[in-house]
Amino acid sequence: MEHLREYHAAAGGKRRGNKAAQMTPALAFARRLVFAIATLLVASMWGSASHAQTGPFAGMAGNWSGAGTVTLDDGSTERIRCRASYAVGAGGNGLQQTLTCASDSYKFNLATNITAQGAAISGTWSEASRNINGNLEGRSGGGNFQVVATAPGFTANITLTTRGNKQSVVIRAENQFRGATISLSRI
Repeated sequence: MEHLREYHAAAGGKRRGNKAAQMTPALAFARRLVFAIATLLVASMWGSASHAQTGPFAGMAGNWSGAGTVTLDDGSTERIRCRASYAVGAGGNGLQQTLTCASDSYKFNLATNITAQGAAISGTWSEASRNINGNLEGRSGGGNFQVVATAPGFTANITLTTRGNKQSVVIRAENQFRGATISLSRI
C-alpha cells in the first residue's frame, strides 16, 4: 500500500489510467462525432475520385485479357491471345493504351495515345514489331468507338465496344493483315 501512496505523490496526486474512462459523456460524444464526420468526409472524397472521370474512356482503366482471331494477308486465320492495358486521364477524356496479341506465328504490339473532345476522338498509334506509326480519328458514344487508323500505305477501321467488364475489338485492314476480332475481359 505504501508504494501506491508514493506513486500518487510522485505523480502529483493524479491517477494515471485510461483517458477514455476519465472523459465526460459530452466530450466522448463530441470525439465520436468528429471521428464520424472525418470518416464520412474521407469516404465521400474516395468515392468522388472514382466518379470524377466522366469522359468516354472513364470505364476502361485497368488491365484486360482475352482471345480472338487474326486474319492474315493470305486469307488464313489464327487464334490469338491478347493483353491490354488502359491508363485513363484528363477526367476520362484521355487514354493511353497498349495491346499485345500473339499466335503461334503472328504477333503485334499496338500502342495508342488518344484524346476526346466531345464525341470526336483523335490521337496517335504505333505498332512496335513492324515499326509503323500513324494517326487515329473517329467518334465515340455510349461505350462504342469507331476509329480509322492511318499511316503511309496503311489504313484500318477499328471498332471497340466496352460494356462493363467486357470489351470487343474488331480491326479491318486492306493490306499487311486483313484484320482481327478480339474479346477481352477486365482482370
